[in-house]
Amino acid sequence: MASAVLSKELECPVCLSVYTDPVNLKCGHNFCRECVDRVLDSQEGSGGYSCPECREEFMERPTLQTNIALRNIAEHVLSTQPDQEEAGVRCTYCVDSPVPAVMSCLLCDASLCDKHLRVHSKAPEHILCVPTTSPETRKCSVHKELLKYYCTEDAACVCVSCYVIGGHVGHKMRSLDEASEEKKKKLRNDLQKLMTETHEAEKRVQSLEERRRKAQEKADGDTERVTALFRNLRRRLEDLEKRVLSDITMQVQSYDDIIRQLEIKKEELSSKMRHIEELCNMTDPLNFLQESHTGDLCDTEDRHDKQLHDGGDLDVAGISHTLHTAISDIMSGVTGGIYIYIQHADILLDVNTAHNKLHISDDRKTASCADRWQKRWKTRARFQDYNQVLSSRSFSSGRHYWEVDVGGSDSWRVGMCYPSIARRRDQSRIGDNNKSWGLYRDDNECSVIHNSEETEFPDGIPSDRVRIYLDYEAGQISFYALCNPIRHLHTFAATFTEPLHAALGVWHGFIKISGGNQGV
Repeated sequence: MASAVLSKELECPVCLSVYTDPVNLKCGHNFCRECVDRVLDSQEGSGGYSCPECREEFMERPTLQTNIALRNIAEHVLSTQPDQEEAGVRCTYCVDSPVPAVMSCLLCDASLCDKHLRVHSKAPEHILCVPTTSPETRKCSVHKELLKYYCTEDAACVCVSCYVIGGHVGHKMRSLDEASEEKKKKLRNDLQKLMTETHEAEKRVQSLEERRRKAQEKADGDTERVTALFRNLRRRLEDLEKRVLSDITMQVQSYDDIIRQLEIKKEELSSKMRHIEELCNMTDPLNFLQESHTGDLCDTEDRHDKQLHDGGDLDVAGISHTLHTAISDIMSGVTGGIYIYIQHADILLDVNTAHNKLHISDDRKTASCADRWQKRWKTRARFQDYNQVLSSRSFSSGRHYWEVDVGGSDSWRVGMCYPSIARRRDQSRIGDNNKSWGLYRDDNECSVIHNSEETEFPDGIPSDRVRIYLDYEAGQISFYALCNPIRHLHTFAATFTEPLHAALGVWHGFIKISGGNQGV
């Protein structure tokens, strides 16, 4: 009971909620600062002010004094109470108990319950709206009149006085309903665009996730193959190492065999020398002659001459031959294993497709911007408006790459295209259509391009040699700068529907198809 009484004493008479920043008037009554400020604002121009509680009148707007003790008590009570949802707007005139308001009067700056609404003035100046705790926001801050129009030039809500005598004279006006509907229509259109963009983004995310899944599966397979390859390489190299070291050890050990055989020969020679000395010391001629004929004691024929030579130096040539042969076999196994399916493409330019301002070298590897018109037959395959040429070879499967030296020109395009690419007008230029994918440089501007959509490289291309890589089944065309290390520039993804030709164009100087190594 005491708690209920205390809560009642801590309620602001205006908002019927626990005080927030309580202040008091000279009459002693307390209110929330915001609540009493709003009441006093509504009394401006009426000739005086009065207390909302006791109606005591004041000639001048009363000075508000913070009630520190009451504020501390209210803050303590609020801190010990659980958070509650907002009770909504309450009737201004039901001061004994809080009653929900059903309407607010913009003229009276008051909110009304059903009971007080029935006795409220029906005059047109008493404009009713949905319950609100801040009716001042619906009035002009300058003229204190109801906001009825929307100025399209200043994008502001204005009252009649603003329209007639204020700063919006002559401006185009809309009623609030019209302006609101126009803005809602625009927002609905924006919402529809955002929904479409969101849908497209979701589709792209799904597509990228699918491509990532496939790439991960492919990477897993490649990782397994590369791991197996290097495991095999390590095993074979270790076997080769053991074999070569064993050969070297055996060559060294052969010296031990030679030395042992020479020691045996030395012992035989020493034995013969002792026997000869004994014969030479004999005094009986008959015995001497008989003993000396038992064999040719001076026969020193070396039965092991071929084996007992000093052996020379280590057989480096034989070891080198073993190494080169084995390593060649290993590398043959590598190129025959994981990498053989990526092939360097031998690109030759098709003169029958070359624009007549292009000079094609005899080896069909270099295209240069000619000084004079080339007198070639006009054919359907020949480019008519741009200095471009296609390769004679096309690709409809597999993985291939080719390289171009672009250092001789500052204006060129290279890439790949379908044979059905147009040969005339803008649609025939590499990258300016949906049938070609290109990399180009025009002075200091460098980009990749497909279907006229570009991705620019602000820092340019860090090499005068570029590589174009095709994975037909995976639907990828990639561009690389052949610097050290090689830098990936961009990869286009597509589902190819035709064979692909190498394509290049040059508008100044020359560019040249360069070599490459199979099994990159």
